[in-house]
This record gives sequence, structure tokens and C-alpha cells, in this order.
Amino acid sequence: THTHTHTPHTQTHHTHRCLELDPSNLPALLGLAVSYTNESQQNKALDSLVAWLRENPRYRGVVDPSMPSSKSQVTSFMTKEHHAAVTDLYIKAAQMSPQDLDPDVQVGLGVLFNLSGEYSKAVDCFSAALKARPEDAMLWNKLGATLANSSRSEEAIHAYRQALHYLPGFTRSRYNLGISCINLKAYREAIEHLLTALNVQRRATTAASTSQMSEAVWSTLRLAVSLYERPELIEHVSSRNLDVLIREFGID
Repeated sequence: THTHTHTPHTQTHHTHRCLELDPSNLPALLGLAVSYTNESQQNKALDSLVAWLRENPRYRGVVDPSMPSSKSQVTSFMTKEHHAAVTDLYIKAAQMSPQDLDPDVQVGLGVLFNLSGEYSKAVDCFSAALKARPEDAMLWNKLGATLANSSRSEEAIHAYRQALHYLPGFTRSRYNLGISCINLKAYREAIEHLLTALNVQRRATTAASTSQMSEAVWSTLRLAVSLYERPELIEHVSSRNLDVLIREFGID
């Protein structure tokens, strides 16, 4: 199985490399918008979404060539006006083919609604995109994260499980699943998911790109073990003795 263990930072770096090779790489532009959203680089996320429309032969007509970029902005935070203008472009793009829904436009709208904190609208967009791409693990993970942001942890868990069904080595989704289990006070299940994530990472060949993600997983594991009230296991978390913890919880 493929493993997906990138942090948002390393993901952004890889995507930039793709765009240096081909500035009109549409999946990379949309991926960059998602990564910037995760990093709270709101203006850069909006610019990437506009660039996706501009580079797409189907939609470039909806963008006014004189539309300013936010590159001159000092802050990474968007204005309501800028967000509304880009959202309007994506709504126009969606209206161009109401009978033939474009899942990428729905993903763009989902990102926009995440940026503005309108999570129920974002859930609707990602759900619509999944009707066209029901086996897309990344999309299931986006839906799960949006549901989690709406405090809908049980529904988020279902979405993360779908992501892992289609991509069992998807560490980011496994980690997110662990956090949702903590939110539901299912501490043992959370620990099992976090240990599985660490085990998958350990087997991954690109060790350098996983270190940042690994820090986040170990930190969350420490919290889960504390809440599970097994203080004798904290020392194994502190020393990062993964083998002992895996044996203790019966992880394969």
C-alpha cells in the first residue's frame, strides 16, 4: 500500500516543485490551495484558487484579467471582499454546467467555505464531489476534517474510515481519526490509531518528510495515554519506545 505521510509544509514544497515544472498543473494548483488553507495562508490559498480557474480552459473566461492578486498584501489573512470575489467566481464556474457537476469546482468551493468557517456549506460541497469520486481518499479526508471542525466527530470518523478503506497507509487520515476518537472519549481506540500511524510511518521510506508529522502524532499519543489513565505507559511514550507500546495494545 502507498503511504501518505507528508506534513502540510512538505506537501506545499512538493506541490511548488510540480508547478515549477508545469505552471498550468491543475491538480497541483488545487492541492496548493488546500495546503495553504491548512497552513492558514489565506491570501495564498485564494490566489491558488484563482490561478486554477485562469489555467483551466473550461473556466478561464470567468476570471477578469484585471483581477488583482493578493501578492502585494503584507498579511496572510484575507479580506471579506477578496474571499467574496473568489467565491463568486467559483459559483459562476459551478453554474456553467449545473447538470454535469465538476468535482474540482466543488472542492474549490469546499476550500472557500472552510476558509470562511462555513463548515456546513463546505460539507455539502465535498459530499457533492464525492458523488463523482466515491473512491477518492483525499476527498474523504477533507470531508472528515470539515466535519470535525463542525464538532461532528462521529460523522468525521465515518469519513476517515472511508479514506483509510481506499488508502490504508494514509497516515494523515489515521491521525485525524485518532483525534476524533479523543473528542468522543474513546481513548483506547485513539491510542490504537495513533500507534498504527506511527508504525506505518516507521515503515515509510521517506523518513525525512515524516519527522514533523511524527512529532504531532507522538504529542497527541501522550495526551491520549494520559486521558486513558495508564500513567505507567507515559515513560514509554516519552522515550518513544514504539515496540513496547505496540505489544501492549496488540497492534500488528
